[in-house]
Amino acid sequence: MVYGINTGFGSLKSERFSISEARLVSRNLIVSHSAGTGEPFAPEVTRAAMLLRANAMTPGHSGVRRVVVETLLEMLNKGVVPIVPSQGSLGASGDLAPLSHLALVLSRDPHREDGDANSGEAWFNGSAMSGRQAMVQARIKRLVLEAKEGLALNNGVQYMTALAVLAVLNAEALLQLHDIAVAMHIDAACGVRHAFDARIAGIRRYQGHAQVAKNVLALLEGSSFADSDPLRIQDAYSIRCSPQIAGAVRDAVAHVRAGLEIEINSVTDNPLIFPDQDESLSGGNFHGDPVGLRVDYLKTVLTELGNLSERRINRLMDRNHNYGLPPYLSRHPGIESGMMMASYTAAALASENKVLAHPASVDSIPTSENQEDIVSMGTHGARQATAILRNVETIIAIELLCAAQALDLRMEKTLGQLGRGTAIAHRVIRDKIPTLEHDRQMSDDIAYALRLIRSGELLKAVEEKIELT
Repeated sequence: MVYGINTGFGSLKSERFSISEARLVSRNLIVSHSAGTGEPFAPEVTRAAMLLRANAMTPGHSGVRRVVVETLLEMLNKGVVPIVPSQGSLGASGDLAPLSHLALVLSRDPHREDGDANSGEAWFNGSAMSGRQAMVQARIKRLVLEAKEGLALNNGVQYMTALAVLAVLNAEALLQLHDIAVAMHIDAACGVRHAFDARIAGIRRYQGHAQVAKNVLALLEGSSFADSDPLRIQDAYSIRCSPQIAGAVRDAVAHVRAGLEIEINSVTDNPLIFPDQDESLSGGNFHGDPVGLRVDYLKTVLTELGNLSERRINRLMDRNHNYGLPPYLSRHPGIESGMMMASYTAAALASENKVLAHPASVDSIPTSENQEDIVSMGTHGARQATAILRNVETIIAIELLCAAQALDLRMEKTLGQLGRGTAIAHRVIRDKIPTLEHDRQMSDDIAYALRLIRSGELLKAVEEKIELT
């Protein structure tokens, strides 16, 4: 008996069948496990999952033919993207439902040459269609899965990992943008630079702390607004402790990245084949906790980054804490509300993140007649991490908007020079978004600022002139 090759799956492991039925069993596995629901994963998430699943099978321990991997790569190269529902995974025997929906598109009924009704859906050339149509139009042959190949395709943690990898990559860019926002705030509020001194970072010795402090000082180089108040000894925590807080976030993101680099180069299905020893071993490499626990950590630290940014926004709104600027950065306070509601939106998103940050991995629910009795919920966590990331991107976009408005008002109030990096960031924002002379619909400004963040345009412009770590 070899699990999944001549036995049933999950708690049906004691049910045996003839190897002559293996093709039908592989196909039935994919069809029956395609039970997902909800909005589909974004195309870039499914493309990432396809690449990761192909990579996991290349070491040769999954018991699949070379053509299975080649078909996945051909789909990637020709732009066939399965439409995969985002809900339905427990992150236990991998992302069973999502990966089955993916495999529906590339596989077919062994008894029907022309394909079958169960081909799923896919995007191709900008249109949604049946999986069979997409493969025909792309001129890719759908496969009849052999023994073990259905199991190899849907046992794995590639969807939670794809979400986590994309979240980490975006978080790394967002951390650089956070440092730009801090520097702009210091220029706008005439803050002090002492807290960013390398000697302070040197005696606590966290890499992230040192990186944030170095970045902010580089961005503020040449500023005449920073340190311009001789009576100011120190700033509030949200400014003064930015190196410690955002630095800890940086170190946490690096920890998550290190785990994901192991995961994306691992073999995660079951059973595993060891051809040199002529053995098949049934284990649990498909379990999602190595990813799920890390994405819960990522959720926590990204939420804290959003909290930090939101507090600085709040200070810029407050006439008692923005060092001589008008309330809500309005040119006509009272008659007009200025950026009041942008700060409310940031507060709403920061609070929403606190709910999403609850660790998914502490939950579990037994399935498969108690055979699968502790599950990871890693895909829940990865989806939540993505939502939190998007919220924090928006919070920092709002902070950049508010800081740009505050810089406009500061430069009108006092002659002076912005830091080299803050001047670049301010110019890029103002090239796309005019200063707020009178009240207008702030949601449009927030959307434009988000585009500057997500396109990489703002960060690229700054990094072309300022070396950020």
